[in-house]
Amino acid sequence: MILFLDFDGVLHPDAAYLVHGRPVLRAEGELFMWAPLLVEVLADLPKVRIVLSTSWARDLRFTRARDWLPESLRCRVIGATWHSGMNQNLEGFNAMRLTWWDNATRYQQIRRYVDRAGLADWVAVDDQPAGWAEADQHHLIQTDGEVGLSDVRVREQLAARLAGAPR
Repeated sequence: MILFLDFDGVLHPDAAYLVHGRPVLRAEGELFMWAPLLVEVLADLPKVRIVLSTSWARDLRFTRARDWLPESLRCRVIGATWHSGMNQNLEGFNAMRLTWWDNATRYQQIRRYVDRAGLADWVAVDDQPAGWAEADQHHLIQTDGEVGLSDVRVREQLAARLAGAPR
């Protein structure tokens, strides 16, 4: 089972901004304050792997983004929907040029990864439902960007969806 994981609006409020190249939360609380809740949901599911579906992977690059997660989540991360190769051959001013990924919805980014990897068993937890195909709605666990995984109903929904994952 693959879990596509967004950060903003899931692991902390959707109010994180880059300030001088470093993420800062401009809301009550702290960055990744709900990460322990995800650790708890995944505790009995050691075979669930994580793919980062967050813009952090582009803005900070994969390794820096992954390293913000607690170790118990970090060790599950196997990739991201964004890869630095998507910016290949862009230098200087051109490096700021938008790529396909920048214009795609979160769903399109995830669906591209799913299709390329040939995944059948996956779920995404995200606060951005825009553009999700009706046929894939059952793969989305939608959070409210202000409360993320602190909503017990969302955690229960996620746990139920992951219940069929190999242990």
